[in-house]
Amino acid sequence: MNVLWLQSGGCGGCTMSLLCADSCNLFEMLSSAGVRFLWHPSLSEETGVEVTRVMERCLSGQVTLDALCVEGSLLRGPNGTGRFHLLAGTGRPMIHWVRELASVARYTVAVGTCAAYGGVTAAGGNPTDACGLQYEGDEPGGLLGVEYRSRSGLPVINVAGCPTHPNWVVETLMCLAFGLFSERDMDALGRPRFYADHLVHHGCTRNEYYEFKASAEKPSDLGCMMENMGCKGTQAHADCNIRLWNSEGSCTRGGYACISCTEPGFEEPGHPFAQTPKIAGIPVGLPTDMPKAWFVALASLSKSATPRRVRENAVSDHQVITPAIRKTRLR
Repeated sequence: MNVLWLQSGGCGGCTMSLLCADSCNLFEMLSSAGVRFLWHPSLSEETGVEVTRVMERCLSGQVTLDALCVEGSLLRGPNGTGRFHLLAGTGRPMIHWVRELASVARYTVAVGTCAAYGGVTAAGGNPTDACGLQYEGDEPGGLLGVEYRSRSGLPVINVAGCPTHPNWVVETLMCLAFGLFSERDMDALGRPRFYADHLVHHGCTRNEYYEFKASAEKPSDLGCMMENMGCKGTQAHADCNIRLWNSEGSCTRGGYACISCTEPGFEEPGHPFAQTPKIAGIPVGLPTDMPKAWFVALASLSKSATPRRVRENAVSDHQVITPAIRKTRLR
């Protein structure tokens, strides 16, 4: 499977993440699955006219383009010309190259939330008119338009995340290489379901504190960060606490609230990332699928039943009370 990887308006963080994949030899593993990089801006030796020739061969059909991977948002400004981002040495806007290559690609993959939905690059006044490949925020459209389909018949595959987990990218490419990916494997926002059907909340080490609504009050506290610290792990679609980063950690395990970076619009939550907005003391962003009345009733009951151990540990940076020792033998 021939893969061409382009970087548009972004920081390159998804490539940096990919290079940290938890694999003894990332490229040998991909190669064993038949995945071949025609070109990658950080990993390939070709430059200048050599890169242009690679792309021209793809466009002419001399080389089959199986997967076009785009990292970073697409810069359409000024006034739709795309001239805020010219592909070096070609004099042509990157958005023109992407449109033409996407028309011949068997699959088109948005690597990262910027390429998927616009992401950080599209925040604020968005003077560059940045957007995603097939979305502008959570609205379908983007650069390629609502009706776009690759040669396989699929819309853009949005491997969202800021940055993406390296294994999300690798697993997507492996599934495509083996013909194991279809539209049924994409959620309503075009994300691969193998990670988007989970919540960051699943597997979180702070779940006991969440269950008793024993909340952290400041950075470094052990308690649940949803009530006060802005954590959106109960709303964010990703398997970060199941598929750990480098087999070791995640944002919440590192003591930082989930900012829901796999979701469109995460970059402008309307409040500081590390604060939870509330109305009448109730968090505005409630857990997915939970009606407000249920949450209020559950929170009230849970707090009244919170063990002293959980309550005091929640506002400390270490365990001050350890679990009691009880006989567990059946009688």
